[in-house]
Amino acid sequence: MKTWTEEEIDQLGARTNLVTAGEILGIGRTKAYELAARNEFPVPVLRIGRRYIVPTHAIRKLLHVTVAPPDTTI
Repeated sequence: MKTWTEEEIDQLGARTNLVTAGEILGIGRTKAYELAARNEFPVPVLRIGRRYIVPTHAIRKLLHVTVAPPDTTI
């Protein structure tokens, strides 16, 4: 299983899919879907139609990862 860096998590943007969120948290695909279906996934999950969407800010908060401020140097 891949180890995610803070930079890679930041590059995901505001949201990601359930499988990616599970991978970041060390949870396999099948278990991630089982936990989401039982509302037991470690971070909030949005169900939109048949898709599960996970806000990345919740993952960052759980992992105590802060978002780096944008580089404003010219």
